[in-house]
Parts: sequence; C-alpha cells; structure tokens
Amino acid sequence: MKTKIKNPIIPGYTPDPSICRVGEDFYIVCSSMELDPGIPIYHSRDLAHWELIGNVMSAKNHYHVKQNSMIGGMMAPTLRYHNGTFYLIAANFSHNDNFIVTAKDPKGPWSEPHWLDDVPGIDASLFFDNDGTCYMTGTGDVWENEGGRMERGIWIAEYDIDNYKVVGRPFTIFNSALRVGSSPESPHIYHIGDYYHLLIAEGGTEHYHAVMHARSKELFSFFEANPANPVLTHRHMGFGSPIINIGHADITDLPDGSWAAVMLGTRLVEGTKLLGRETFYCPLVWERDWPLFSPETGKVEWEYDAPASLPWTEYPPAPVCIGFDDEKADPRWTAWGTPYGEPFRVSDSRFFIRCIPQSLNNQIRRLSEEKAVVYDHFAPVYAMRQTQPVQTAAAQMTFLPVEGETAGIALIRAMNYQFHFERCCTDGRQLLRLVMTTAEFDSLPYYPGFECENKSVVLAETLYSSPDIILQAELDHLKFTFRYGAKKEDMQELCVTDGRLICPEQIGCMSGTLIGIFASGNGRDSANEASFDWFELR
Repeated sequence: MKTKIKNPIIPGYTPDPSICRVGEDFYIVCSSMELDPGIPIYHSRDLAHWELIGNVMSAKNHYHVKQNSMIGGMMAPTLRYHNGTFYLIAANFSHNDNFIVTAKDPKGPWSEPHWLDDVPGIDASLFFDNDGTCYMTGTGDVWENEGGRMERGIWIAEYDIDNYKVVGRPFTIFNSALRVGSSPESPHIYHIGDYYHLLIAEGGTEHYHAVMHARSKELFSFFEANPANPVLTHRHMGFGSPIINIGHADITDLPDGSWAAVMLGTRLVEGTKLLGRETFYCPLVWERDWPLFSPETGKVEWEYDAPASLPWTEYPPAPVCIGFDDEKADPRWTAWGTPYGEPFRVSDSRFFIRCIPQSLNNQIRRLSEEKAVVYDHFAPVYAMRQTQPVQTAAAQMTFLPVEGETAGIALIRAMNYQFHFERCCTDGRQLLRLVMTTAEFDSLPYYPGFECENKSVVLAETLYSSPDIILQAELDHLKFTFRYGAKKEDMQELCVTDGRLICPEQIGCMSGTLIGIFASGNGRDSANEASFDWFELR
C-alpha cells in the first residue's frame, strides 16, 4: 500500500511557506503577521508529516509586533542554509521592515535581527550560488514601461552576507509574466543545470494568485518568461473550487534528485475562507529545463504518492488537552501583538490573564510608516490556530468580573471580526454572553484615507453568577455551537450561530481563525485576573 502526502501538509493559518533541505531534513517557515512569537518553523523527514519545532522570532531576540488588523506585521520569510548556518530573511512591517536572522540549529537560538537599511521593497530573498556567492533579490518600482512610468518588478544585487550589505547597484531581471500582471512579488532564485530559475507570485494573494516562472543562463540579465505561465494557479477553476488562492511557491530537491514544491492555498469551508492561507505540497519535474508542477493534472491535488526514497516518519500527535506549567509552553500558543507588562502569568499549573485596559477589538489603525516600538498595542489573548473545519475548543475558567470586565474564549479573524464567549458584569448583573464584533471599512489599512468603525452586538446571554465555568465552542464547518457548564458531563447550550458572520468576503484570506482564552478590563486597568486550569483543542 502506497503512503500518501495529504494536503494541506501544514493546516491552518500558515501562509507564504519557504522550504529548505539540509541533508535528510526538511524545514518550512511561514508568515505569522501580527502574532507573537513570530515565524513558526516546522521539520519533516518525509514531506508528509510536519512537526512544529519552535518559532524563529521571540522575546529571546527582541521580537516586536503590533496588534492591529491581523493583516500587517511579519510577512514572507525565506529560509536558506549555507556553510553550516541557517539564514532567514523577512519583513516586519511593525518594526523596521527587512531583516536577517541566523542560527546554527533551526530550533534556535536565533540571532538578533540585522536590519537591512539598503534593501527596499517587500518579499526580499537570499540566494547562494554554487560558488558560495550570495545574492539578494527583491521587489520595487524598478521596471520602466513604454510610457516612462516605473512599475513593479524584480531586482537582484550581489550581497555581502558577512557584513549585511548590498554590493553594487541592483539590476532589474524581470517585471511580470503577464502584460497586465499585478503584484509581481516573492522572488526565489535557483541555479539548476545551465539555468538560473526565477519563481515569483503574481496576481495578489487572493483568487487570481499564481506561480510564475522565468529563466536565464546569466544572472544579471533580463529573464526569459516561461511560455507556459502561469505554471501553477487555481484562478481558472472558479470561485467555488475547493482549493483556491494557490501561489507563493518555493521548491527543493530531494536526496534522490527529484523535486518538490510548497505553496500557499486556501481551503473553502462552505464558501468561506475560515482557515485562511495554508501550506500545500505538490511534486515537481523538469521538462526541457522548464518546471512542471503537479504533473499530469497541473493543479494541486488533495493527496499525492509519497516519494519512495524518503523515510515515512510520523510524529506523536499534538496534545488535545493542554495544561499549564512553569517549564515550557506548547509552541502552538500565540499572542496577538507583543505583550508587555506581564499580562499573562503561570502559577500552580494555572494560566492567569489580568484585566488590563487593552481589549481584543481595539480600533484598527492605518498601517503607516511609523516603525517605533509601541508598548500597548497588544491584546490580552492567548490563542492557537484553527487547523480543521471541525474542531472543538474548551477551557475551564475561574473569573468573577466587576463592571466592564470580561474573560472567556475568543474566535478571532482579520479586521476585527470576532466572537467572544465571555463572562461579564453589566449593570450589576453577572452574565454569560456571546458577543459578535465586526467592522465597517471601505478599503484595507494599507491605503491612504483608511477609516474603520467597530460594531459589537450581543447574540445571546444568560445570568450566571458562579466564578467557575467550563466554556466550549464547537465549530462544525460554519455551524458554531457555544456551550457552558460546571462539568464536562453536564453542558448547556447558550446558542448556535453562523460562522459566516465573521467570515465576510471583504476580509479575504490573509489570516485564518484563532481560538483562544482572554481577559480584559476594556479600557480600565484592574488587578483582577481570569485563571484557566486547562485549554482543549480537539
């Protein structure tokens, strides 16, 4: 019986994958946007099973990111290995833009960021040629069209990796594969045989996303576009295709000389992008020195035969019920924005969240050019990524709120679309309620003139006076059921609601759903805390 690689290979909110092979080990890093710690790193021996081994960016290397729209922050990492060192380049749009960090072991420790003042644009990438020379590629308005106007294109420059400096002037090697191609970005270069090969993304990260290819025998020359472009996309398959948004690819060879590709894609969940952009796989072959993605079908399939040359290596499943101790946190945990002032603490195997002034639905700010560290742009939430359309989250909480304070379970999407299943005190009444937060906006926060208005509505509530409660959110595709009780064996239903309410088309697929525990003073600083005995994600 043949073993299968099943897509997505890394489920849940894991966009912009970059893959790197070192010997028999494969590593993937992904964008993490406004989450802390940042840039999760996964390990595999067989391309089918991936284990989260840590996060590249954390408090240990002074990582900083700001809570805002969930679509800013840390984007488009590239992972490469050369002469015993791992190099990761990415952009942190919350802090100083492009940077490089290094490590001898991908599990860490990772270095402090080397900020790249001479590397403009987005999606910068490193390339080490066969002779060891390092090059930097990136995007920018570097292509002059027939009318003399500068347009987005791809540039390359030699790079002094020891001193983190560009050598010489950048050279434009490509514009876009299509004459009307939009958003050429995420360049990766490979030297294979007689050619240098360039992969880019084009069409934006939504429905018209695609993988484009070009090649050249000379590195500093304008690359020849692949006549088969786009070499991989699902945009021609319609808005109802079960896998959409395919693009932003990276490739690697296998020890036996065959090839594999990884890319981002989105599973539609009853027509919505509930899970955001995830990491997918397909095999790759070469024909006449051109790449052929997913041979025979030309589209990303739900499963492929696993390469026979790789050792089938399964990992123990991640724990379903997560307790809290003082030693080492589960690497799946993430905060939204870098937390300062110790809003979280662990004591006696319980997790405490203090009712600080920050809330989960702060007003969204325009993503400006200001990169200064701001210490209060974070949310008091501790969460994990939703990874499957059917999952149940639960937590045992002790919390007695005073007026205005809230705590419970939160489901968070981009642009302030959220459900809060919370204990609260309103007009002196102790309540349990489900609150939906949404936002109204005409454009995304990247653009000048951005304005946004949050709205919150209580979908259901009941009187509840005890400080002890078990909260449960059952997500069955888009049927969301919220239950509560004193014991797991005796849960009551508060309400059933439609997950589409936090999945409107306008927020897109940039981020997937986070599920976690939270507490807040909602504008008032309080010493009161919510404590959690355990959290479960099943």
